[in-house]
Formats: sequence, C-alpha cells, structure tokens
Amino acid sequence: MRVKRLSPAVNLLVAAVAFGLSAAIVLGAGIGNGVLVVVLGWALYLLGILVAAGRVEGRRAARDRAWRSLIYSACVLAILPLASVVWTLIAKGAGRLDGDFFRSSMNNIGARDPNGGAYHAIIGTLEQVGIATVIAVPLGVLGAIYLVEYGRGRFAGTVRFFVDVMTGVPSIVAGLFVLSFWVLIVSPWVNHGQPRFSGFAAALALSVLMLPTIVRSTEEMLRLVPGPLREAAYALGVPQWKTVLKIVIPAARAGIVTGVMLAIARAAGETAPVLLVAGGAAAINFDPFTGNQSALALFVYQQAGDASKYAPARAWTAALTLVAIVLILTVAAKMLARRSSSTR
Repeated sequence: MRVKRLSPAVNLLVAAVAFGLSAAIVLGAGIGNGVLVVVLGWALYLLGILVAAGRVEGRRAARDRAWRSLIYSACVLAILPLASVVWTLIAKGAGRLDGDFFRSSMNNIGARDPNGGAYHAIIGTLEQVGIATVIAVPLGVLGAIYLVEYGRGRFAGTVRFFVDVMTGVPSIVAGLFVLSFWVLIVSPWVNHGQPRFSGFAAALALSVLMLPTIVRSTEEMLRLVPGPLREAAYALGVPQWKTVLKIVIPAARAGIVTGVMLAIARAAGETAPVLLVAGGAAAINFDPFTGNQSALALFVYQQAGDASKYAPARAWTAALTLVAIVLILTVAAKMLARRSSSTR
C-alpha cells in the first residue's frame, strides 16, 4: 500500500503564504518589525502545515510533522544565540588579532596609544587555571568516587549537601573567602607581615568554584557505569579499589573529561575572584606566587570600562582569545580521552 506524502512544493507554498500573510498583517498594521513577522509567520506555517498534512497524510502523520517542526524550531532557537555570540566575537575581535597583541602587555600604554596587548593576561589565565585544575580535579574526582562507591550514611549525605550548596555559591563569595583567609591571614606569614595579592590566591578561589562542578558531573558519570561491570570484577576476586581504578573510571572517562572542561571554562571566565585576590597588573608577571597578576577575564572587564577609544577593540580580541583557549583545551582533552579509550 502506497502512503501519501506531502510534497516539498506544497510545504514551500505553505511557508510562503504564511510568511507573506504575517508580513502583510504586521507591517501593514504597523504593529511590529521583522522579528514579529518571523514569529507570527512561523506560527502560521505550523498551523498551515498541520491542516495541509492532515488532508493529505492523515491526522496522526500531521501531528507528527507539526511536532517535528516544533522540535526543529526549538533547536534553531537554541543555536541562534550561540551563533550570534560567536559571530559578534569574530567580527569585533578580529581587528586586533596581530602579533603586538600577543607579544606585549599594557605596561606604559597610555589612553592615546593604539598598541598594547594581552600577553600578561594570557599568562595569568593559563597559570591560574592550571594551578586551580591541579588542585580541584584530584579532589573532585576522589570526592565523587567516595560518594558513589564508598559513601554511606549521614556523612555522605552531609558531603552531598555541601556540594549542592557550593554549586550555587557566587564567585564573589569564593573570592572574599580566599581574600579573608589566604591574603589577609596566611600570606603575611611569608611576606614580613604584609598581605600580598598573587595569582596563586586567584587559583585557590577558582578551585573553590571548580570543585562542586567536578564532583557533581563525575558522580553522575560514575553512576551511569553499569553495575554488572563491577559485579563481574568482584566475582573474579578483584579488590574494590582496583575495580574503580581499572574498570569504573575508564568507562566513565569521557563524561569525567567533559565535566572537568566545563569547570575549567567557568574558572577561565571568572572576573570577581581575580580582581579581589590577584589585584590585576598591567605588566607581565610569570610568578603566580608573588605580586599582582592579571587574567583575560579581568583584562576584558578593565578594557571594556576604559575611556580610551582603542580599549574596546582590545576587550573584544581578549574575549575572542579566551573563547579560543577554552575551545582548544576542550578539543585537546576530548581527543586525548578518545585516544586513550581506543588504545585499551
């Protein structure tokens, strides 16, 4: 039996009529602009395709086609903001993509100087996020392993509660915590009684923000590992710690890497903690343990509020650089995780 299908020509005709009618209503009555034309036109198209498909394909197929159109619409609506952000970053950030931007800092750069770059901020971001990753990833993964494999009773429930609370802690609170503890109490012990800002203090604040994300994402990935894998290992006499290390973690590696990269992306884009405990600096500082240090997110914030006419271009290029760094790190981590999985 041959099933009737709505032809593409009819589909295009319905779309043309719907958007034409929408333009006539909106623009003719002067009640909106092109955005309202698109929204109303799409609603009319869905209604028209439901009626046309119902006559040709039947009610069930018509409802299926209408719901598929709604799903595609939701997908497009979700992609449009991301595409708009990427296009804006590339369009406005490409103007200062030159060697001077990546080789120089803002030291001795005045308001009328078109030069100056973000080399010092790039160094600060890589060092701070790198140190924060070294601190947060082992703690987060081990904490998730405890919650999934070993945690029972009241203590495990308390740990989960505090992880959930830390997930919603604003970044400024993490910065204030590190400022009050590390900068004002601990750092004077090694600086002749004087509190001192540093990139390491910013890394501590970023690690506080990264930790709950890593714990929560790793916990969910470990729970997705099938129970029979563990039971088979136990049946062969493999200890629990070795089962977790050799079977559970490799099976959940891809999801763990994704969670870690999400935490790194969040840490790289934070401004408040770096401003509070690293202080920011216009000159290059390779030592994260001594002296003020900048970061790309802080550099964007400072340049966006600068009165110089050359500052906005620097801010857009720094934002594009930050997104590119996170993208490169994410792709590299995914490739390493996939390669290690394929070689097993």
